[in-house]
Amino acid sequence: MKHLFPTLCTALLLTGCEVTTSSVGYSPYLEPIPGSITYRGQPRTKLTKAPVGSIVPHQFIDRFGRRVYETYVIEPDRSLLLVSRRYRDFLLFDDD
Repeated sequence: MKHLFPTLCTALLLTGCEVTTSSVGYSPYLEPIPGSITYRGQPRTKLTKAPVGSIVPHQFIDRFGRRVYETYVIEPDRSLLLVSRRYRDFLLFDDD
């Protein structure tokens, strides 16, 4: 009986835990949106001086007024792979 309470508490704490693919890393279902570098295909210029695996950050304002932060990785064929996207909703007092 004295082990029942800690076991119940542990079970309740574990049921509140969740893992999302966006927090873990690359999501194979992440598609470019208007404003993304790769929205209408790969850029015409190849990134020849950047090493393979380099991270390319990109930010823009979407059509809803949210600031969008995207991260790309340079692939071995010099194409860009979109690996993450974050949104910042409130832009009223934004300095950048």
